[in-house]
Amino acid sequence: MSRPRRRQHVPWNAAGRAAEGRGDGDSVVRDTGWVFNNATGSRLTLAEFVNSGEQEVGAYLEFFGFDPEENAQRGLVEIGAGIGRMTASFTRRFKSVVAADLDAAFLERCRETVARFGVPDRLSTSHVADGRTLGLPSSSADMVFSYITLQHCEQADALALTVEALRVVKPGGYVVLNYRTWIPDDALLFPAGALVRAMWRIPKLGAWLARQRWSTRLGWQANRLAPRVVLQHLASAGVTLDDPTVWVKSTRRISGLDGVPVRTFVGVDRSHWWLIARRAS
Repeated sequence: MSRPRRRQHVPWNAAGRAAEGRGDGDSVVRDTGWVFNNATGSRLTLAEFVNSGEQEVGAYLEFFGFDPEENAQRGLVEIGAGIGRMTASFTRRFKSVVAADLDAAFLERCRETVARFGVPDRLSTSHVADGRTLGLPSSSADMVFSYITLQHCEQADALALTVEALRVVKPGGYVVLNYRTWIPDDALLFPAGALVRAMWRIPKLGAWLARQRWSTRLGWQANRLAPRVVLQHLASAGVTLDDPTVWVKSTRRISGLDGVPVRTFVGVDRSHWWLIARRAS
């Protein structure tokens, strides 16, 4: 199976290969947790992993003001579905769901996860083979959602996927996109992450490092994108937004957002922010 060769994708590639060889979802959660699970341990289960996604999906959709009855009539695209932690919940809440991911092995596990915990008849999958392009028709979704995914892309790829999200969503449809921005800790974390990503390419040593939790946590966040950078990129790409809103944890000063409301939600990580907007009709 061909996988992109960008350095920040190395842990995902390793986890994808590991997922291919595991017999059940519980083993995948336990054995590939260095990539996508905040919890570790030999007693972890897929059910617990999916339940964490259910809690977050419910919290974000409710707090961001998306009506359950309207969601039930919407088609959603999830960028960065992984093995289906949130996808199962989306299939119970939306009319249809397209799970998109860099790794085809994860998408196979995603289908298995939804078969156990969601509504499989509502699910289809899309492999993001190049890490930056959605192989989906334009104006085909009512909502495009992405959480803890774009921060793991190269900056150019994250911005490209943002434009792709606005291409795929229908006029009047919503994008709900999560990013990581700069915080004071990044004075050390960002250069350390760049060093770790370089070390992942060292023969033998890199393969071992890519499976170590500390290494993955340092190296997998390949970009930091401030809100103004994303909004300026969309403007330069000719993308027009209706009712854009930036959501953060606190009301810290954010520059370059003239006319764009900034709102707070305690459930947002201090290093994260969300862009919620409609594609202009």
